[in-house]
Amino acid sequence: MTRGASRRRARRAGPEGDARGARDSGQAFPVYIVAVAGLLFLALAFFAVGQAAAVRNSAQTAADAAALAAGQKYRDQLTTKLLDAVRTGAPWRDFLDGRGVPGDEACTNAQWFAGRNDADATCTPGSYPTSFAVQADTRKTVGRSVIPGTEGKHASARAKAVVEPRCAAGPQREPGPPGTGQDEGQGQGGDQGQSGGQGQNEDGDPPAGEPAPGPPLDLVCEHGKKWTIDPADPRGELPEASDLFSVRLAE
Repeated sequence: MTRGASRRRARRAGPEGDARGARDSGQAFPVYIVAVAGLLFLALAFFAVGQAAAVRNSAQTAADAAALAAGQKYRDQLTTKLLDAVRTGAPWRDFLDGRGVPGDEACTNAQWFAGRNDADATCTPGSYPTSFAVQADTRKTVGRSVIPGTEGKHASARAKAVVEPRCAAGPQREPGPPGTGQDEGQGQGGDQGQSGGQGQNEDGDPPAGEPAPGPPLDLVCEHGKKWTIDPADPRGELPEASDLFSVRLAE
């Protein structure tokens, strides 16, 4: 084959090769469009999953906070009731064991804290051990996304807080000896009787209208900590609620 013939064949093949390359490029373009659209859809789907996870975490945070708030409120009530019972000589054993107080106020506190976290909560008290089970439902929805139905979807989460005593009663003391004061009007010399009593009359009873103080209560708590609640010593150091009871989230 001469050199001129080779050149003529190359000139004839050139336009045909260019046309074939253009057709191949045109066929690949729709594939690229489909691939890009698929990647975009996956990105939007992952974004929707992230939105749902964020709302779910918000619900769990609200549930945990509400349950702990209920437990802490109940712990404060137990402490107040226990100290009052010891002071007046009333039964105190149930309070020390973490029971004996209605849970209404504690659940109200749980609902308030859930509202602070933009959620609504239902609270159910339990006993043995004392606990508060909370379900929180977010007020916000997941929002619109490529996944159908998410625009009206709320997240829910549950949590339970347990209130446990940290102290046990030591050996119970007996009440102190009765007072020896005299009643007013039983003094000497006529109209102005001399009062010798200091809070009790000669029979050892408290003044009218005041309950008799109970005996001191010794408590042995976690880590060897000891407390004495003595009604006769109003200036004595008293334990805090956190010293007497723990509040934790149940597993």
